[in-house]
Amino acid sequence: MASKLPQVGTTIFTVMSRRARELDALNLGQGFPDYDIDPRLTELVAAAMTAGHNQYAPMEGLLALRERIAAKLLAVYGLSVDPESEITITLGATEAIFSAVQAVIGAGDEAIAFDPAYDSYEPAVRLAGGRCVRLPLAQPGFRYDWERTRAALTERTRLVLFNSPHNPACTTATGADLDALAQLIHARDIVVLSDEVYEHVVFDGGRHISVLTHPGLAPRSFAVFSFGKTLHATGVRVGYCVAPPALTRELRKVHQFNTFSIAHPLQHAIAAYLAERPDCGRELAGFFQAKRDRLRRALSGSGFHLPPAQGTYFQLLDFSALAASDDADFAERLLTEARVATIPLAPFYASPQALPFVRLCIAKRDSTLDEAAVRLNAFAARLRKA
Repeated sequence: MASKLPQVGTTIFTVMSRRARELDALNLGQGFPDYDIDPRLTELVAAAMTAGHNQYAPMEGLLALRERIAAKLLAVYGLSVDPESEITITLGATEAIFSAVQAVIGAGDEAIAFDPAYDSYEPAVRLAGGRCVRLPLAQPGFRYDWERTRAALTERTRLVLFNSPHNPACTTATGADLDALAQLIHARDIVVLSDEVYEHVVFDGGRHISVLTHPGLAPRSFAVFSFGKTLHATGVRVGYCVAPPALTRELRKVHQFNTFSIAHPLQHAIAAYLAERPDCGRELAGFFQAKRDRLRRALSGSGFHLPPAQGTYFQLLDFSALAASDDADFAERLLTEARVATIPLAPFYASPQALPFVRLCIAKRDSTLDEAAVRLNAFAARLRKA
């Protein structure tokens, strides 16, 4: 049987997490917290199951949860969104991305993605019969090159995959970026899929700018979000997609034959949790900025450079002052010699880039970050002596 994805193997996240367990290394690679979730959420999940919410949920998602999402969008962004026709509950953000891509990409169509691009984007495009055009973000600073993007547009371009706050670059898009994107697709048959799962994790007083707030983008955009990130519970696998009615109808056509229905008791529990704590996302920026700053301070004299992450719960580590190595090799050394698992950026690029960065996850206990800093400092000291 011919593979539809012949170049795709096991993801770097699975590989590094497995090897971290085998080597008893600290896992700052895969992006999941190592601390407990709010026990109130656990209680609400149990209560929902006890109350009998254990059969299929509505295909489009529990209305009570969609209404809570609409209330949040109004409170945070000033948006009036119809929970019936513009919000769909999905199996995490990944399913929302996959279903949206299948809804708009057909055989021979093209989608633009910006490298380093999250690894689920291109496989979704290819499985839809399309071609993913990968454009590297410009250095320094992983910024969008809109002139290069303009040159890449063709009559076959149907989709732009956009991500802010950006994983793994840890940057945030500006209002000027959204203006430029809107100008590029104006009067073209192109839609935008905006991955905004780290919407609440923007640092140093910044504010997330959603495509939903941009008049030139909102009418032609899918925006994807994740409760796993907001609630520190990546295993919950409940996300949602917000889009205008016409796009939502097309998304749901795919969604109903993909996952159809998302865990009913989890939806009830999250809706109840949001009713009790409607502002739960607003504490995330300060919570994770404190962890970012703690790790950066602990490594300040190491020789590593850590450009302050603008958003997400990740932080890049620049090793260029200590080693002339590619990122994959350096991540391997960190794993085997320092016993710290990280993620190289190379797997997120279509074409190899000589970039001296690995990605660290800061969604960890302070004790985990402190121990990681001890190991990284010791490893850096050995490199300086060598």
